[in-house]
Amino acid sequence: MGKIIVITGASSGFGKATAELLASKGHTVYGVSRRGGADGAIKQVQGNVRDAAQMRSIVAEIAEREGRIDVLINNAGMGIGGALELATPEEIDLQMGTNFMGCVNMCQAVLPVMRRQGYGKIINLSSIGGVMGLPYQGFYSASKFAIEGFSEALAAEVKVFGISVSMVEPGDFATGFTASRRNSEATLQDRSYGPIFRRSLSLIEKEENGGLKPEVLAKRIAHIVDCRRPAMRYVVANLEQWASVALKRIIPGRWMVNILKDYYKC
Repeated sequence: MGKIIVITGASSGFGKATAELLASKGHTVYGVSRRGGADGAIKQVQGNVRDAAQMRSIVAEIAEREGRIDVLINNAGMGIGGALELATPEEIDLQMGTNFMGCVNMCQAVLPVMRRQGYGKIINLSSIGGVMGLPYQGFYSASKFAIEGFSEALAAEVKVFGISVSMVEPGDFATGFTASRRNSEATLQDRSYGPIFRRSLSLIEKEENGGLKPEVLAKRIAHIVDCRRPAMRYVVANLEQWASVALKRIIPGRWMVNILKDYYKC
């Protein structure tokens, strides 16, 4: 039997690949994105995850139309590159508001529906940047660290209602995320940070553009959707990045800082 699935950020990248795969498997997929518009088998809904009231309205309409919501996939996100010292309040608000509060807003909108029906599945997109702090992507990492803590606490709170919470932690993927990253102009122009940031950014973009295809992640998410007892975390990355996540859990913190510093050439 097909599931009723809501996925955010469904107009491109991970979200689009995942929505298309799930729809091809016979699920009814509602894609929430700022673009909206027609998109084949995906029922696109225009909306901004930062707007909590708008998300409540969208979720309520879907629940009324379909009678239930089986799965929520919180995928919407964006990235801002730059030095933490020079980040503006507007940049911080945009980064945290989209990635973290967007996830919170969707969960708070969907949970009343799932509690009433006595079951549900929430899949939150984190990142290996939510496991380790990435230089010059610090507030992106902060937003994903926040999702990690939020998801762990949420899983404990809602298990009694038959609701599961899982996180997916992608490594580098070749998507439109790289081209759409917003880079801090203050950092680029700064005499101290600028040259280092440009060097690090060049490496970051090279790794992302040479990364895995979004269809790889889509298949893993589809597996979680079908899984009766999904795990809490799924690392989806190349072998080197997968190993770095495992290493982070066992080595002293200062060692990891030095590894990241050397890797990102900063």
